[in-house]
Amino acid sequence: MTELAEAGIPVTVTCRVLKLSRQPYYRWLKEPITTSEVVEAYRANALFDAHRVDPEFGHRLLADAARDTGEVMADRTAWRIASHHGWFSVFGKPKRGKARKPGPPVHDDLCALVDEHGQSKPEVPACPGPSPHGREHGKSRVEW
Repeated sequence: MTELAEAGIPVTVTCRVLKLSRQPYYRWLKEPITTSEVVEAYRANALFDAHRVDPEFGHRLLADAARDTGEVMADRTAWRIASHHGWFSVFGKPKRGKARKPGPPVHDDLCALVDEHGQSKPEVPACPGPSPHGREHGKSRVEW
């Protein structure tokens, strides 16, 4: 956005178009990368190195390996970073969706009627015709 300000477009207009408030923009301009983001990046790097060495490790053992390298963090923080990046133990989570195959369609045999010669017939509606009841005394309504 500094390029837009140098081109003569005011910051207030740019922030309004991008639906940003000016205060966080100026805060970001003062310090683009916060210290907490840098610390989390170092922690994620330590967890990734431990996960690359041993993909069998869960988040607790990954946190222990990161502590050994000097990145101290709680187990909950290690879980949050590992789950955000998808670094799970190879033994921990079952594979869902791929293990089960879909079965045959339900009531598929009722969709097509086949006669004794193997020829398909058009489906016959299951509803009976109109009943003769209700036509007495001038009623013209059809009852099913």
